[in-house]
Amino acid sequence: MKKLIIAALAVATFAIASKVNAQTKMVGGAAMYPTKNIVENAINSKDHTTLVAAVKAAGLVPTLSSAGPFTVFAPTNEAFNKLPAGTVDNLVKPANKVALTKILTYHVVAGKLSAADLMAKVKDGKGKAELNTVSGGTLTVMEQGKKLYLVDEKGGKSWITIADVNQSNGVIHVVNTVLMPN
Repeated sequence: MKKLIIAALAVATFAIASKVNAQTKMVGGAAMYPTKNIVENAINSKDHTTLVAAVKAAGLVPTLSSAGPFTVFAPTNEAFNKLPAGTVDNLVKPANKVALTKILTYHVVAGKLSAADLMAKVKDGKGKAELNTVSGGTLTVMEQGKKLYLVDEKGGKSWITIADVNQSNGVIHVVNTVLMPN
């Protein structure tokens, strides 16, 4: 009987560990654990150091560490590097906190939307779907060549390079361009 209980516990532990490992994705050279929140995971990604610094400067760490759920379209360092020279340095200054917060919250949608959820919205919308962002703006999602693209209010386009990075308080989709609100 004791051996049967131990065997059952071993199988259950293996099943849980396999599920967590199956959901864990690598981003920026670091494992993104679905048991950690958005901030706890993002700080480990070498590809998101600029985003993390901006989130800290905007005072959004408590919000993105809260229960959520949130869908975050997370620009990489390369995405921030596409902005005109000096833009990021200027935005992280205390005097520009309002503008920085607006840009960052434009990358956040309330609720947890997987890539499959986004694709379903695109299909329901006959090729396009609008998402309301936490900043009060809208992002348009569409599919091109089996990739999900986001179009911002200024017509800028970004595509999801890594989808469905599950977090304890939502999901991150890595994007290759910073999205800009009006």
